[in-house]
Amino acid sequence: MGQPSPPRRPAIWLLVLINFSGTLAMHMFVPALPTMARDLDASSAAAQLALTLYVLGLAFGQLFYGPLSDRFGRRPVLIAGLSFYTIAGLAAALAPTIQVLLGARLVQSLGGCAGLVLGRAMVRDTAPPNESMRRLALINLVIMVGPGLSPIAGGLLASTFGWRAIFFALALLGIVNLLLVWLILEETGAKAEPDIRALARDYKGLLGSRAFLGFVVGGGCSTTSMYAFIAAAPFIFINKLHRSSNEVGLFLGLLMSGVAIGSICAGSLAGRVAMEKLMIGANLVCVAATVMLVAGAATGVATAPIMVLLMGIFAVGGGIVSPAALTKAVGVNARVIGSAAGLYGFGQMMVGAICTTLSSVGPDPMLSAALIMLVAAVIGQAAFWVALK
Repeated sequence: MGQPSPPRRPAIWLLVLINFSGTLAMHMFVPALPTMARDLDASSAAAQLALTLYVLGLAFGQLFYGPLSDRFGRRPVLIAGLSFYTIAGLAAALAPTIQVLLGARLVQSLGGCAGLVLGRAMVRDTAPPNESMRRLALINLVIMVGPGLSPIAGGLLASTFGWRAIFFALALLGIVNLLLVWLILEETGAKAEPDIRALARDYKGLLGSRAFLGFVVGGGCSTTSMYAFIAAAPFIFINKLHRSSNEVGLFLGLLMSGVAIGSICAGSLAGRVAMEKLMIGANLVCVAATVMLVAGAATGVATAPIMVLLMGIFAVGGGIVSPAALTKAVGVNARVIGSAAGLYGFGQMMVGAICTTLSSVGPDPMLSAALIMLVAAVIGQAAFWVALK
């Protein structure tokens, strides 16, 4: 009897689309928060929970989709997640109260993170390490750039059709994704009988692996640690450097361009430079950029162009590191690729949340953000050394 044929490689545009749907909904609703709060007679704090709950759901939901997909297969679990995303989008669009809206947002995030986890897992299911890195570099680009583009789209929809149109649009995107996955996506993972004890054993194995944890910590510290700077950017550029609010968006757009350049470089270097060397070298670039950032902030010589240049260099380094670290992390144990992808995504979100929270500590937001990113870059470098040993 011949060997079973390997699963057909999913179209990269489809993987990009299902990843984009999860990140798009994260910040797309931000421009409409004041209008929504007024319409639903809610406080600003309650309205902001619509963002907080989405971020939390996006982080913790990834812990479950990976193991479930390792047991039941990628395709049925992805269809279930996209169904939650679509139904929750419609519920949010029709929400009569803030409580209903918040509940819908939480379910929407739990559905939206399915694409983030399973898109990564399906890449590793069907491609060798170097090709996986190329494809993950493109997906990583979408994950990082999505939050930068989504407020623009959300603002246009809200100003033209009202805030509920944002959720109708997200539900429509969910329907499109569901149809595409149902019609053209084939199963890529090996199914196994569900076993809670095996699930726990898989997680224990990953959490006990120094290599896996090193790649997770290093990958998060070199990428989502920049959320500290993004959170502090309005205070840095407007209050400290006396630039206009319009320029803040331009500066952050340039930062996302750095991530894009790094992801493109990672894809082109895959197979020509060892992933281990790429991770170590690119993260050293992040360390060097943050050292200069701290020096500039501490001495008061950092101008807006200097800040943008140094952050752009950091972003390029992070854009190179991320797909390499992810490829190595999900390849630690081929039996639990889904679980590894979920834990990696959770680790990234947690590093971003911690760095964002710490960015408000201290009287100088520029120095605080720079110090946080420097510490993260050094921790990331140490984590990679541990993982590679």
